[in-house]
Amino acid sequence: MKGKLWIIPLSLLAASGYNQALADTSFTHPRLSLEIADAQLNVSGVVRDVNTGAPIPGVTITVKGTSQATQTDESGRYSIQANTGQVLVATSLGYKTTEHTVTTSIANLGLTADASSLDEVIVVGYGTQRRSEVTSAVASVKEKDFNQGGMRNPLDLVQGKVAGLNVTRTQGSNPNSGTSIQLRGMASINGTNTPLIVIDGIPGGSLDLVKQGDIESIDVLKDGSAAAIYGTRGNGGVILITTKKGKAGTSQFDYMTYGQREFVDKKPEMLSASEFRELIVKGLDRPNLDLGASTDLYDEVIDKNNFSNFHNFSASGGSEKATYRASINYEDANGIAKQNGREQFGGRINFTQRGLEDRITFSTNIAANFNKADLLGGKTEYFEQSIQRNPTAPIYNEDGTFYQTQGYNNFNPMDRLANRIDERNQQTFSGDASLRVKIIEPLSVTAFGSYLRNNWNDRQYRSTKDWDQRANSDYQGMAYAFKRNELSWTQTFESMLNYNQTFNEVHNVTGLLGYSYQYNGYERFEMSNNGFTTDATWDWDMNAGTALRNDKLPRPGQGSFKEDNKLIAFFGRVNYNYADKYFASAILRREGSSRFGANHKWGNFPAISAGWNISNEEFLTGHAVLSDLKLRVGYGVTGNQGFPNYRSLILLGTGGVYPQDGVYYQTYGLATNPNPNLKWEQKAETNIGVDFGILNNRITGSLDLYKRNTTDLLHQYTAQQPGFVTSSIWYNVGEVSNKGVELTIAALAMNRGDFQWNIQFAGNYQQNKLVKLSNDTFKSNWLEFGGLPSPGNLGAALRLEEGGEIGSFYGKRYAGLTDDGKWLFHRADGSIGTSSEVNDNDRYYIGNGVPKYQASLSNRFTYKGFDLTIFLRGKFKYDILNTADMFFGNKNWIPNNVFKSAFEKHDNLTESPQFSDYYLENGSFVKLDNLTLGYNFKLNTNYVRNLYLYVAGRNIATITSYSGLDPELQDTGFDAGIDGRSFYPRTKSWAIGLNIGF
Repeated sequence: MKGKLWIIPLSLLAASGYNQALADTSFTHPRLSLEIADAQLNVSGVVRDVNTGAPIPGVTITVKGTSQATQTDESGRYSIQANTGQVLVATSLGYKTTEHTVTTSIANLGLTADASSLDEVIVVGYGTQRRSEVTSAVASVKEKDFNQGGMRNPLDLVQGKVAGLNVTRTQGSNPNSGTSIQLRGMASINGTNTPLIVIDGIPGGSLDLVKQGDIESIDVLKDGSAAAIYGTRGNGGVILITTKKGKAGTSQFDYMTYGQREFVDKKPEMLSASEFRELIVKGLDRPNLDLGASTDLYDEVIDKNNFSNFHNFSASGGSEKATYRASINYEDANGIAKQNGREQFGGRINFTQRGLEDRITFSTNIAANFNKADLLGGKTEYFEQSIQRNPTAPIYNEDGTFYQTQGYNNFNPMDRLANRIDERNQQTFSGDASLRVKIIEPLSVTAFGSYLRNNWNDRQYRSTKDWDQRANSDYQGMAYAFKRNELSWTQTFESMLNYNQTFNEVHNVTGLLGYSYQYNGYERFEMSNNGFTTDATWDWDMNAGTALRNDKLPRPGQGSFKEDNKLIAFFGRVNYNYADKYFASAILRREGSSRFGANHKWGNFPAISAGWNISNEEFLTGHAVLSDLKLRVGYGVTGNQGFPNYRSLILLGTGGVYPQDGVYYQTYGLATNPNPNLKWEQKAETNIGVDFGILNNRITGSLDLYKRNTTDLLHQYTAQQPGFVTSSIWYNVGEVSNKGVELTIAALAMNRGDFQWNIQFAGNYQQNKLVKLSNDTFKSNWLEFGGLPSPGNLGAALRLEEGGEIGSFYGKRYAGLTDDGKWLFHRADGSIGTSSEVNDNDRYYIGNGVPKYQASLSNRFTYKGFDLTIFLRGKFKYDILNTADMFFGNKNWIPNNVFKSAFEKHDNLTESPQFSDYYLENGSFVKLDNLTLGYNFKLNTNYVRNLYLYVAGRNIATITSYSGLDPELQDTGFDAGIDGRSFYPRTKSWAIGLNIGF
């Protein structure tokens, strides 16, 4: 067999759009030839996008006519054995298949985006679509665009990447804290506001079961026309996580790991021991407050030797008919606080097989995670103590016991760290299987079943040495123990009939009919006891607690609970595509929920959307500047059944005991008012969008405008008595409106030989208002949130009433101080009064804690094997109530420690804290959120496919005028914008990572 090698001048390559990035790509030419003898070669090269020059990961390279295959790594590189004259076939979703005849050991390949699609397939509810066919607001983030470094939650990988998706970790690096997730603002008062998580088709999947290295893509269904297919669970949007699957070809092994350290980003400016003595002991003549030591308690509760590491090893491969992928992972995550860790390990297995001439496809996934968490350290109140505790107080007494200060709200956190246990052991498991049978060419039927189980055991113990158990306390010097076991599980079965047919080559119709059943269960058991005279057995001998027999000790406790609910649905979807120009989609889901009243068990959730691919019209085909343009419009209705079970029914509750013949019997009575008309909240959303590409798609993006109204809000109202049994009832009354704009842009800013510069921008504007809270029957003037802590009766910081924006601060307006340092505030009648002269009628809306704008900017530079990512993220136009400065910046907090601001900014203030706009600050910020420098090694070996080494930093720097620790606060709920006294330190982290493929 003989092959031919043809060479094209570099000038022709540059003119064709390859630039020098593809200058060494081999092509055939009809006039020039070179005879080459047959030989086996180790062929290697880089696969790049012809239009952008960017490397393409995940491309399958096959030696034509054989089973030999491989895939490109993250930098688009591959290596495969082939003979001269054999043909390499390169295939990738969204690109045209390319063939190349082997002539030399170097074969760089160029792939052209498929003219009939926009370079990728994205996941939608119960299926996939080419991006060009999507008519709804759907965002997709692939693995190559994930944030780098150590992530505590899978959704941290896309933080800032999706316009409108707000991912916030209010406790930073705490490995045992949760992540707040919200899409397009608040849509409910008492219902669920978080998006539905779907993992490999499992609705409500556990994020503990997906780890870095196992995720293929994260797709976000943002508007109602996309999320309606999920009915009563789609109000907050839907996030679809797709894990990696095996691919046909040579068996592959992949290993990824990182090690990470956390560092305190900013320390509170409380007085040091020397400053305390100078300003308070001497300056205020308080000699009794000098306790003789010099202590930095904040430094004591910090784990300066924290280190986290993560490992994920996977094996994948298979043939054309059967593929597999298995992975195991281990993580030891440690926060910045002492005794604040989470150790976990787990794995995931996927297997897929096709047979009977590809008419039957069977697929299964099994995943498990086992974790043990130390919950003792890292509590926010420990850091509040580290700020306010007298810095001249020692940690220990002379006899080695822990020194206790006696001021208001005081305890020694080092005592608790030494003498308490607070742990959780958790096991999470999921298994699913699907069977797809092709009946005839356009028709197939699929059956899918899954089981998700989550079990966790909590144990708490306070030893005989703990201060709260001291001899002169209620516990009389004896220990306390508590245990709780919780179990939740979800069973899902879904069956679907799929239809896909093309008529006359231009009319494509796809259809879906489905049935869904989901059962959710939860149960809990807990018990506590005290009166343990020894710490020898800790909490492992609950019967040894003498409180069971000694009624002079606090009473032991026990409790158990169980609840469940069911969802049943019938759903359908029809998609129409005419000549890749005009698209339409219609959805209808009819769903029933056991949570709703007898008169409203079932609801209908329709959606319709359409798209016009203008760039495929003759008048725009081949346009020199505008290479892609598509208009989208969609309308959809979703529901919200995310509120407690059984609220439509009469529930029994325990009452007193009834004596009869010397025996006391427990009594029961009606505990709730039934509401047979209770139903789901309903959100109707309109979305108008445009997708565009400029300069041969070197610049691409999308712009979406949305407006949605959520009606029939679930809320607990006061019930008239007599008439109703109890004083409250759940009812559907209110209405919330949301509107916003989202913009996403990606651009290849520069492509010069081996150098590329890619830019990605995501930004959004949002506004959330409460339209209605009352009707003719049930009235509610306003809702209050953000209750301020003691001392002082300061009330709530936030008020929500009809016509008002969510997150509005409601309080006094600062008018200055009197000569002796007393507060002055503006009054409703235009006068100015002291704190004792103003009342509730003198309060105003003084700010808002929900950011109006959010934006991110990612810059990725690549040069040969090097890559550098600079990721900026910010939130803008919102206020922060600096509660820490309100209390700790006031001299009235003495004898506890105070901030330096008490003797600087607030030096003239002599009165106790009052809530007003005096403590509101501008929260806008820009963070250098991620900085990653990596290198792809070129290894001439048959054993290593790729080796990528990187260094990544997170939360490196923050630009803000806010004086507190961090301006990024909880802004996904109704308590937005309140920076509390208790906190967990925000950290900057640095990680060193390695990804290697064999």
